[in-house]
Amino acid sequence: MSCTCFIIPKDILEKLSKDPDLSEELRKAFEHTSRVTTELHKLRDQAIVLARATSMFGARPPELAPFPAVTVYDCKHHQTVPGSPVPNPGSSSDLKASRTFKETTAVANFYKQVFGRNSIDGFGMTMMSSIHYGVNYNNAMWNGSQMIYGDGDNNIFIDFTASNDVIGHELTHGVTQHTLQLVYSGDAGGLNESLSDCFGSMFRQWQANQDTTHADWLIGHDIMGPIAKTKGYTCLRNMANPADAHCLAPQPTKYSQITPGMDPHYSSGPPNFAFFLACKAVGGKSWEKVGQIWYRALTGVPSPNMKMKEFADRTRKLATQMYSSVPTVATAVDNAWKQVGL
Repeated sequence: MSCTCFIIPKDILEKLSKDPDLSEELRKAFEHTSRVTTELHKLRDQAIVLARATSMFGARPPELAPFPAVTVYDCKHHQTVPGSPVPNPGSSSDLKASRTFKETTAVANFYKQVFGRNSIDGFGMTMMSSIHYGVNYNNAMWNGSQMIYGDGDNNIFIDFTASNDVIGHELTHGVTQHTLQLVYSGDAGGLNESLSDCFGSMFRQWQANQDTTHADWLIGHDIMGPIAKTKGYTCLRNMANPADAHCLAPQPTKYSQITPGMDPHYSSGPPNFAFFLACKAVGGKSWEKVGQIWYRALTGVPSPNMKMKEFADRTRKLATQMYSSVPTVATAVDNAWKQVGL
């Protein structure tokens, strides 16, 4: 299976393109998004191959900058990236441009301050984004070298820059590309999506300075449009309750429920739930202990075809090593994985 790395699963796009409750215009928008999604993922596949080939040499490249430059481009509803550069995006009159700049900069700060990581690749690479991609384009993605944001259709989905966890999620696909290098199929595919959800949610909580009790643990809550809300959908996924019927794409909660060929947006449910359970059991801020363990696991030895049990055991070992004086952390991590069948 190829790596799509979009926030909206392909099957959801296809389902909405055939929804009789939607107007013909909306159905066509989803059909178009689905087709474009299929083509765009080929760029991401090549980027993964390049990242692996580069890492094989083992040489540590020089730092590009002590802190990444953040740039924003405007596609002006065309589908050629990057588009036209937006001058001074942080103070742009285009709300989507200024928000993209500010949130991307915040993600860079999150990784720098919390994990000591300099940008997506760890060496200060420029963090580039393109906004206003396509017409009524219902997705956001990391394409292997930059971010792409659609404006949504303003009915099912609104502007994809409106949800900080979506931005954190997609940029984390870039981090995974440069670290664990997970493929997008089987257990590794589910882990790939789960890591993006975990760090996207942590970023959202970090910005709000929320502890694990006050966090909502929802992914994509802020991109739900009026029709989606009318249909009872509050988010794409819920890490605290993956099977929640109010999710547009509910997930399994047990590893035993994962089936061969399952889309990674769904098979990520069990590791998502394990992360939530570990964070709740430890308490405090998600990024202070459990998040540190997950980051060390993510940035350990690359393992493109890693199984979920391997990742779970890596976090178990790290929890014991990193918090030897606080054994309750290792117990919380172990119990969380056991609860989802790992």
